[in-house]
Amino acid sequence: MASFALIMMSCNPILVSPLIITDNPVGSKVGESSYRLNLLGLPSTKDANRGIAEAAKNGGITKIATVDFKYDVQNKSYSTVVTGE
Repeated sequence: MASFALIMMSCNPILVSPLIITDNPVGSKVGESSYRLNLLGLPSTKDANRGIAEAAKNGGITKIATVDFKYDVQNKSYSTVVTGE
């Protein structure tokens, strides 16, 4: 088990989970909003406010098609990824 854990940690796995799918076309635009956890395992207040709206704004998206949640295990960072037009 310890060997498996070491191998998995060295691979820098990124976990992606779909959150929302709408009827809008996927389109060519992608926006992302990210934050990292502090030492207590919590996001700062400023970072916790990031999400779908900020990701859409960063990608210039007005009609959201999909929203995915991404977690980078090694860097302990969270991202919201939005696609659309």
